Amino acid sequence: MRDPKRVAILISGRGSNMRALVEQANGYDVVLVASNNLYSEGLDWARMQALLPTWTWDSRGIDKARWEGALSRVLDDHRVGTIALAGFMRILSPPFVSAWAGRIVNIHPSLLPKYRGLDTHARALAARDAVSGCSVHVVTEELDAGEVLGSAEVPVLPDDDAASLEARVREAEHKLYPQVLSEFVTR
Repeated sequence: MRDPKRVAILISGRGSNMRALVEQANGYDVVLVASNNLYSEGLDWARMQALLPTWTWDSRGIDKARWEGALSRVLDDHRVGTIALAGFMRILSPPFVSAWAGRIVNIHPSLLPKYRGLDTHARALAARDAVSGCSVHVVTEELDAGEVLGSAEVPVLPDDDAASLEARVREAEHKLYPQVLSEFVTR
């Protein structure tokens, strides 16, 4: 049986949300950081600063089933019970999501169900939204459509551009995600 308190974090880039999850871990243990990007800055931090086990395999040009099969094996080797996506920029296949049904969570930079997918900050600005924010949700086969576990609002300021709004939303993500993950692993 998988222990939901044993968490693997999947990243593709700098890993700022991964770092927040590691530094604020409460009620869960990060047992693995995995990436589809060999040059992910977050992997370096996980290895050298947090001294966490890491796994990476560049997913470009690799059959998705083969890549996910290798990931599944390493998750099983580390007895992972919960997967936290933190800036992981690859859509997981329906068979992978099904195998982990109800055990994968993601942080998304909008107040879901608004602005699924990419370019959320530019879309919020174009719509002249008064507030933006972030949501933690359960991953399902439909993109950014799973149960929302928690959200945080961030005001859109008159002089905001996509970069300034993104920076403030990221600050909210770093507070929200560890809190929601702590609650999620005890469900």
